[in-house]
Amino acid sequence: MATLKHINSKNADYGAAEQYLLFEHDEFTMKPVLDETGRLIPREDYRLSTLNCDGEDFAVACMRANLRYQKNQRREDVKSHHYIISFDPRDGPDNGLTVDRAQALGEQFCKEHFPGHQALVCTHPDGHNHSGNIHVHIVINSLRIEEVPFLPYMDRPADT
Repeated sequence: MATLKHINSKNADYGAAEQYLLFEHDEFTMKPVLDETGRLIPREDYRLSTLNCDGEDFAVACMRANLRYQKNQRREDVKSHHYIISFDPRDGPDNGLTVDRAQALGEQFCKEHFPGHQALVCTHPDGHNHSGNIHVHIVINSLRIEEVPFLPYMDRPADT
């Protein structure tokens, strides 16, 4: 069984989320791990995709949309939402879950539950302390840039 965790962020640096997903970080301090020359160490294995970014970098696309629609400009505004879907380590051997399949499930979840949002979907093959749990990170801009069919949990069809 998978678990879902949500973290909201008021950090205006959308690139920080991408940096966390692509480079090694100390799981306790959340600080980047550096090599002997002081450079960030890339993660060994991950899958990464963006949604609704029109070919732009996630951070650039989010900042451009926020400026265009004059949203997420105040310090107290929640700029993004970070969701983590963690699968049970047994899902691999018992149910055939792979990193690629988890990435596809994460993208599908994002499209269904966060339609119209710019999103970054990244799957890591291993959890904290090499626990073996495949997990998917979904980071969305809190601004919904596209008008979508109105769903029961929405306040409005678009935020623009």
